[in-house]
Amino acid sequence: MAEPGKGRPGPGGAGEAAPAPKKRRVAGGERYVPPPRKLSTGVSFGPAHFAETSYYFEGGLRKVRPYYFDFRTYCKGRWVGRSLLHVFSTEFRAQPLSYYRAAARAGRLRLNEEPVRDLDIVLKNNDFLRNTVHRHEPPVTAQPIQILVEDDEVVVVDKPSSLPVHPCGRFRHNTVIFILGKEHDLKELHTIHRLDRMTSGVLMFAKTAEVSKRIDEQVRERQLEKEYVCRVVGEFPEHEVVCEEPILVVSYKVGVCRVDPKGKFCKTIFQRLSYNGKTSVVRCLPRTGRTHQIRVHLQYLGHPIVNDPIYNMEAWGPCRGKGGKIDKTDEELLKALVEEHRSKQSLDILGISEEDLSSSAENKDCGNSSDCKESAQADPISESSCPAEGTEDPKGDTKDPERNDVAACPLSSDSNLEMLEKNKELGTCENQEGHTGEQGSEEKDPLCVECRTTRRDPSPTELVMFLHALRYKGAQFEYCSKMPEWAMEDWEE
Repeated sequence: MAEPGKGRPGPGGAGEAAPAPKKRRVAGGERYVPPPRKLSTGVSFGPAHFAETSYYFEGGLRKVRPYYFDFRTYCKGRWVGRSLLHVFSTEFRAQPLSYYRAAARAGRLRLNEEPVRDLDIVLKNNDFLRNTVHRHEPPVTAQPIQILVEDDEVVVVDKPSSLPVHPCGRFRHNTVIFILGKEHDLKELHTIHRLDRMTSGVLMFAKTAEVSKRIDEQVRERQLEKEYVCRVVGEFPEHEVVCEEPILVVSYKVGVCRVDPKGKFCKTIFQRLSYNGKTSVVRCLPRTGRTHQIRVHLQYLGHPIVNDPIYNMEAWGPCRGKGGKIDKTDEELLKALVEEHRSKQSLDILGISEEDLSSSAENKDCGNSSDCKESAQADPISESSCPAEGTEDPKGDTKDPERNDVAACPLSSDSNLEMLEKNKELGTCENQEGHTGEQGSEEKDPLCVECRTTRRDPSPTELVMFLHALRYKGAQFEYCSKMPEWAMEDWEE
């Protein structure tokens, strides 16, 4: 007899594969609910994700060909015991119920990987829902991502304005992470800090978890220095200005903040670099990392960024938020901001759509922001139907002061769903790889309202905001980018 621990390997040992998990027997008519999957930590996208679609360039814009995509989510606790129809009608109201019925007939709705035949089915704990949609992404600037530094530990880039750092909301392929993976073969990057979608400048990624952890410790210990440059309205004071007004998030979905005594402590140091008689170039040194910190503090000081699509809008009133004077409730302010962009056909610049605005109460699926953040990082291929990723960092105050991942995962809708019955080939649609070359003529999806909606493309200049991350410095590194053209002293408006 072999000694314990020696001889033939046991189950899962060398030379013998671990047994496959047994599927639980279910009684007749009972639905099998699988145990929740173990999600891998970290963000990792591979060739299958990058091959979902392709880019094309038009009018100074980078565009993504529409593609089929699976939104996946586990049953939320509050959904247990409710019918799928009830969940759709109360929490996913961006589409009419007729859409979901047609989607079920087309095989686009799956529960525990089985096609949903009846929307009256009652949800159970651990139920896994998959919804295949025809996805359209907003365009971004065609300006290329410049790689400033690449070595064995880090990748440092100069991010163009209008590009989100990582997949969020309506953006997936039009993000820094995907463009670096698809066009520069830089995969499995670890995000160290983030920039707001409309902010350009120095952006740093770690190549390994160890490097990410080391730099993250510096972030937590406030050993990192960040320097921004911006162009603001009017003549900024010549002397150094320190603003320590607390900032409160008004809306995670639209991405709006304001100064409020109930907000979180913030500190930003400003120094004027030049003044051309109309506008000033200002150096900004944030000492904390709140969402939109620089933009909100500049608005409060009466010198908003010249082309800020949120904090330099008429919706804030005649003073445009100077001194915290708004004279509107938060709800009135948000409505006014949305209406102003709607009238200019520029909702895409906010990163939202009409479907997003008509969806259910904001952040319903998030519970709290850290939950959303963790689930998004844990399983990047399973972007859940969580409407918005919050802006609070579970690790503490490690956010970039200009970070704002406006997010809302829209589901396609349709006003003429009967067409679907005539289109049998869409019955089992899967994620499809996009074609290469010029735009060409893609197939129209009969369920997708975006396929029949004509939108005004933003101009490349509309996708640039005059705020730039100029320098990022740590204990053993310092990375800088060139001063943007609009920040030069001789620049003409």
